Amino acid sequence: MRPFPVILSAPSGAGKTTIARKLLERRADLGYSVSCTTRNPRPGELHERDYHFMSHAEFVADRDAGAFAEWAEVHGNLYGTLRREVERVLSTGRHCLMDIDVQGARQFAEAFPETVLIFILPPSGEVLLQRLNGRGSEDPERLLTRLKNARAEISEVARYHYVVVNDDLELAIERVGAVIDAESVRHDRVHSLDAQVGALIAQLEQEIHGIQRGDSHAGVHTG
Repeated sequence: MRPFPVILSAPSGAGKTTIARKLLERRADLGYSVSCTTRNPRPGELHERDYHFMSHAEFVADRDAGAFAEWAEVHGNLYGTLRREVERVLSTGRHCLMDIDVQGARQFAEAFPETVLIFILPPSGEVLLQRLNGRGSEDPERLLTRLKNARAEISEVARYHYVVVNDDLELAIERVGAVIDAESVRHDRVHSLDAQVGALIAQLEQEIHGIQRGDSHAGVHTG
């Protein structure tokens, strides 16, 4: 199996984080890249388990050195995914599963072109609005920001390889799992096919060159 990164993106409230967590719990072929952030740890969060907590200066130094596959500033804090973290997971033979926003997914796919991009959609606009609005106590300005962000994120759906509608959590988990299984077969098949075709072409070219040189040993060999 040739492992590859898998990114789940979605508007807030569509369930991508829950789907990612459930898949990581159920599948031994998946690993998770721990992200970096400059924000302070929240109660119960541990360094190197939940995040790599970094100072602003440390983050900027790594960013400027090209260490991040993707990064972004959110509410004044910096977040990013280290290339070496992704490579660490892939080196264990596991696919690297992450939930990243659309901006980060674009950057990440440039760093790792073999990435499989999956967009998670809510079943309807009504459901999305209900999830974004929470219990109706959301501050209007904050709600407006979340609505605008959701609109911008959904407009990027055409950039993704797959779209999964989260109308039922268990079904959505199964669908994302099926995508990973199908892509695993495709990646292995393409790798094997490329090697086989390359060997055949090399053998044919050797035969052609021998004939063109007038090599007495050249000819079509059958066995």
